[in-house]
Order: sequence, then structure tokens, then C-alpha cells
Amino acid sequence: MLIGPGDTGPGDTPAVTGPFLHRGTMTVSYTLEVANVRFMLTPRQQDLFERIALYCDQFTNTNFIPVLFVLGFYVTLAFNRWWGQYTSFPLPDNLMMVVSGNVHGADERGRLLRRTLMRYANLSSVLILRSISTRVLKRFPTLEHIVEAGFMTTHELENFESLHSDFNKYWMPLTWFSNLASRAREEGRVRDDIALRLLMDELNKYRAKCSLLFHYDWISIPLVYTQVVTIAVYSFFAFCVIGRQFLNPEKGYKNHSVDMYVPVFTLLQFFFYTGWLKVGELIINPFGEDDDDFETNQLIDRNIQVSMLAVDDMYQNLAPIVKDKHWAQRHFSIPYTLSTAAETLKPAFKGSTFDMRMSAEDLEIHRPADAPVKKQYLPLKGSLGDGLLQRGKGILRGGSLPSLIDISSHPNAEEDVDAVPPAGDIGAASSREQEMTLIKVAVENNYKQI
Repeated sequence: MLIGPGDTGPGDTPAVTGPFLHRGTMTVSYTLEVANVRFMLTPRQQDLFERIALYCDQFTNTNFIPVLFVLGFYVTLAFNRWWGQYTSFPLPDNLMMVVSGNVHGADERGRLLRRTLMRYANLSSVLILRSISTRVLKRFPTLEHIVEAGFMTTHELENFESLHSDFNKYWMPLTWFSNLASRAREEGRVRDDIALRLLMDELNKYRAKCSLLFHYDWISIPLVYTQVVTIAVYSFFAFCVIGRQFLNPEKGYKNHSVDMYVPVFTLLQFFFYTGWLKVGELIINPFGEDDDDFETNQLIDRNIQVSMLAVDDMYQNLAPIVKDKHWAQRHFSIPYTLSTAAETLKPAFKGSTFDMRMSAEDLEIHRPADAPVKKQYLPLKGSLGDGLLQRGKGILRGGSLPSLIDISSHPNAEEDVDAVPPAGDIGAASSREQEMTLIKVAVENNYKQI
């Protein structure tokens, strides 16, 4: 007798349900089968069973039953669908920011317009969630419950029911939104067409997410694919129950040198595969009442609350504008706590090529054959090219081509570089060398004659 959820076994002990019941049943049946083979079958029957076990063991190879491919593709498809539904949930955050910043008026009319616009947006999300989520439908079983909750007025309900349509009418409140926004533009509450266009763009993005949720619920993963995956997994382990038997090692069967009763690794494989399958089955529809499904009712409560706060209580509710703490400081740093002070020792990331070393030949500029020049280059003072050229090795580090200028515009630059300072004026020459920071990068030794 199978024990269902909520039933109890002998002695009022809670029964084991779910996948653990199947796993325990598989372990017990496997152990009993091994015992029956060893002690209840005749030698001729044992020989026949061992031949069958060897034959079934061939099909436990994933080349015959591609369990990993079928199951992995199924779970990947289910997870992408689950994540797509999560990202398609209509959140009013962007829309309420646009309404708060572009529908003006601190009087009662301006407040009424802003609150009504956001109420229409939230009403549309409630209507679409009521069509796809079990929790929301149980919370709002009829449209009168939505009116009682404050998402819709009685006149709006009459207008909603007066329009006959064979399809879902979740889009109607969004149409009211667009018409009311146009009226606000005529009244001057929306000051220009650009602001109205911004309202319409955010409204269309919001409507697209509602529509996408509806289509996710309408077009599901084909049932036949779920059935194929389930049959593949359980048929694979049905072959494993027979093919993974530990045969008598005295008969010299290949890969049967150990005699055991419980196939530990086959059981682990069964746990992983069936658990993977259960995960895929659970996340196909996240709008149910399971513990891991989306908390749609809490999201509705959150959306209506933050919407009204943004467009009503926070409208033009600004703190006094004062100078910030670092107003008089040109260069300042934000303090760290003792637990994060070690992060200040890490150098700032400036790009993957910031410290890349380049040879002098790599920096040589290609010139056309009809432009013979003798060029030298040096970095501009104070530029980004605070590089270091190792002249013996021909390496330039941290430099950049924009920081190099043509030395031909400085007639005496070459002489200054090559000149040897007098013995008594080494300090002055060193100072002058630091000031000029001349670096010879590329020299064309021979003139090309035209």
C-alpha cells in the first residue's frame, strides 16, 4: 500500500513521502533482489539472470539512453523560462519616477492626476496576475474584490464590464492611463510633448511586460517533452536495477571483482537525476502556491505602496539644499571602517592595458616614402605619458603616442640630448634634463632621397 501525503504509518509515526519514499523503496527492493538471486534461485536460474543483468548493463550507458542531454536541456529550458517570467514582472518603479517628475501640480487636481495614473498601472498588473497566479486569484476572486481593495472605482468597473471582448482585458486600465496623460498635457500639467512622449514610452514598456507574462502563461513547455524526460529518467534507472547488480565474482565477469549488496554510486546517481528532474518540474510554473513560487501578493502590496509614496507624499518633498561635507575640499577621500581598511592598499584599476610594456620599434610612426624626415619624439610635460623608457632594452612603460611630440619643431633638442655636461656642472645639467624630460624614441638614421 502506498502512503500518501499526510497519512501516518503504524504507531502514529509520520510517513515518508515525496522523492525520499521512492529512493528508500529502490534501495530495499534492490537489496531484496540481490538476496533472492543468491539464495532462492537455482544455479541455472542464476546463470540466466546474470546473462540478463549483463545485457541490461549495456543500456545503462548514456550512449544508448542520453539521460544527461535530455534532462540537462529540459532543466535549462525550464530555468530560462522561470528567469524570464521573473524579469517580466511589471514593476512600476520607472513609471512612477516619470509620473512624479513630469505631471506637475501641488494642488488637489495635480495630486489626483498622479495618483490615478499610478492606480491604473497597478490595476493592470493586478488583472494580469489574477489571470495567471493562483494566489492572486484566491485573493481577488471577483472584480468586486478589486473594487473593495481600492484598485478600481464602481464607475470604472461599469466601464470595464460594458466593453465586450472575448479576450483578456488587462490592457484597458493602460488605455485609461494614456488618455488621462493626454488630458493632463492639454491642461498644462504635462508641460511639453517630450514629457508626454517619455510617459508613453514607459507605459509601453510596462504594458509589454504584462503582455509577456500573459504569453508565458499561454504558451507553456510542451507536455510531451516533460513526459519524454520523465520516461527517460525512470526507464534508465529501471535498467539500472537489473544491470547494476553485483554478480558473483568467482565466475570472473568483467568489472565484477567486488561483491556488495547496496550499489552506493548508482543510488547517488538516482538521487541526482531525480532531484534534477523535480527541480525542472517545479520551476515550470512559478505562479502557484508552493513555497518556492513567486510571492505575487506581497509584490502587489509593495508596488501599490511605493507608487503612491513616489507620486504623492514625495512629490516636491525635498530637503533643504545645503553645501555638502566636502564642499571646500578639492581632493577628499571617503573613510573606511577598520574591517575594510585593507582595501585602501589595493591599487585602483585603470584598465587592462594601462601597464602594458611596448618596445621602441612598436612606437615608430610609419611615414610615406615621399616624405623624408629625421624624427625624434619626446613626451609632453605633464601629459598622460609619464612613461619610462629603458634605453638599453628599448622598453617604454606607461607611455602613449599622444604624449609624443615632433622634436623637429625644437631645433636644438637633439643637441641638448646628446650634449655632455661639464664636470663641474653635473647638478645643473641633471636639473635641466629633468625639466626637459627628453626621451629619444625613434630615429631615422638615413635620409631618403627623392
